[in-house]
Amino acid sequence: MPKALVHDDDGSWLARATETLREGGCDDVTVVLGAAVDEALRLLDGLGVDVVIASDWVEGMSASLRAGLRAMPADSEAAVVLLVDLPDVTAEVVRRVVAGGAGPDALARATFDGRPGHPVLLGRDHWAGVTATAAGDRGARDYLAGSDTRLVECGDLASGEDVDVIPSR
Repeated sequence: MPKALVHDDDGSWLARATETLREGGCDDVTVVLGAAVDEALRLLDGLGVDVVIASDWVEGMSASLRAGLRAMPADSEAAVVLLVDLPDVTAEVVRRVVAGGAGPDALARATFDGRPGHPVLLGRDHWAGVTATAAGDRGARDYLAGSDTRLVECGDLASGEDVDVIPSR
């Protein structure tokens, strides 16, 4: 099952991620979809988000990241990247990562007890480098590792664990 379609006792992971971004201070939210687009669009109905389809989604996380960054409005200075399979990441985590500033030169990443995770704040000045190095399921990882990325400890707020086993209902 595509993770964008997962629900747990607290509801839809997809809807939760969009609300986490909004409550964390992101005025505009763009959702990148790949698998099961029609079903995911139904979950987003009425949430007021922009949707981008990553037609090459099978390539991995990098395809979604590239599609999302390409779709950002020309006046966007930065993007906050959050994955749908991090159900315990809260709006406070997003706020903390963005607190250092979200200008075009921003580059920040949440860490959880020292372990790098999401959300990631990517200023526009970094988008070309991120998209050039993103491959397969590696997303921005290589670019961030080779850059002066501000690490923002959030282990007191969430585990940041990505959920690879879908909870049974």
